[in-house]
Amino acid sequence: MIRNFWMTVMACLIVCSSFGLSAKGLKKVSPKSVGMDVERLQKVDGLIEEAVDEGVIPGMVLAVVRGDKLAYLKAYGNKSVYPDTVPMTTDVVFDLASCSKVVGTTMSMMHLLESGGYRLADKVSQYIPGFEPYTDPETGKTTDIRIVDLLTHTSGLPAYASVDKVLEIYGKADPDSLMSYICKMPRGFKPATAYRYSCLNFITLQHILQRITGERLCDYAQKNIFDKLGMEHTTYCPKAFGKTEIMKLVAPTSVQEDGSVLLGETHDPLARVLNFGNSGNAGVFSSAEDLAVLCAALLNGGEVNGRRVLGKLTVDAMLREPEEVKGIGHTLGWVSYTQNTMNLLNPEFTVGHTGYTGTQILIDPVSDVAIIMLAHRVHPVDKGNLAPLRGKVANIVAGSIVK
Repeated sequence: MIRNFWMTVMACLIVCSSFGLSAKGLKKVSPKSVGMDVERLQKVDGLIEEAVDEGVIPGMVLAVVRGDKLAYLKAYGNKSVYPDTVPMTTDVVFDLASCSKVVGTTMSMMHLLESGGYRLADKVSQYIPGFEPYTDPETGKTTDIRIVDLLTHTSGLPAYASVDKVLEIYGKADPDSLMSYICKMPRGFKPATAYRYSCLNFITLQHILQRITGERLCDYAQKNIFDKLGMEHTTYCPKAFGKTEIMKLVAPTSVQEDGSVLLGETHDPLARVLNFGNSGNAGVFSSAEDLAVLCAALLNGGEVNGRRVLGKLTVDAMLREPEEVKGIGHTLGWVSYTQNTMNLLNPEFTVGHTGYTGTQILIDPVSDVAIIMLAHRVHPVDKGNLAPLRGKVANIVAGSIVK
């Protein structure tokens, strides 16, 4: 009898372990159970399928979160159309491109902030020697760039940098050469007086975090964000890190000159060529279900499934525009979405981010809803404008909320 008891216990443990990810993921429920009209919500299907049929995207995975529940999860089209056609599934892992700025860098910087690592008002030059301030061309007066200026894209740094130019000046492709180049680049305006979206802001944040912690951004985010929330299919550099199980799920991006496709390597040139995949501006790979967990945590004050990733006040601060740049259209890391872009979601508090490859995350804390659209419009070639589709999908989801 005792032997049979322990055999039963072991069998249960084996069964439970096989569902490790689902145990850490969000509970899947019907839209109706969380106050959403399923017939209204299902209108997204025809819209996304039409975009696939017209070749705007090869495929997509859509996830809709309400509170701490996953109300809708569906795959459309194909994971790959070159060299082989492979159908899309809901567990496919995508190159998040610039959504990495919020999923990896911003989350890590907020974790470090609440851990006492730095202050938002700290000067960048405090952590990166040689990082030049803004100099007024008329008066010669200098103004230091602060960490808050980087997070809100109000630093004045250029939008991007040329890989070839860095190689020409420094003679080698590495993170230090890129950071040295950023330190000396022209500052376009006085910090906190204007807005210019810049990948270089977040590469600089990466270096600040690494100087403070002594850890690579990819390792810090993995330990303190992804693993903390049980995001088992989320990582930087899956190919370089030899994450074979995740690699099986990764969707390819662009076809290269030799006929191969980028797979498990970030599409962004600065992140891939100069930062070797560990980059503040891009480099995270993730699935819709994993991102649903992250969004649910943010909708619920930093905690989901008994796992806390940030404190409530930290989340509140991250999702609102700082007073010193109020009206600029950006919170700490996240884009503020106005009624012009998202017609039905809350125009004051909705935040989100897009990625060049075709990804988007939207969070409306007032309506307690998050929308995750993962596509790879750059596969097999770089084409397709997703802005109209994203706006229409967001409107359908918002319109399905009835209570």
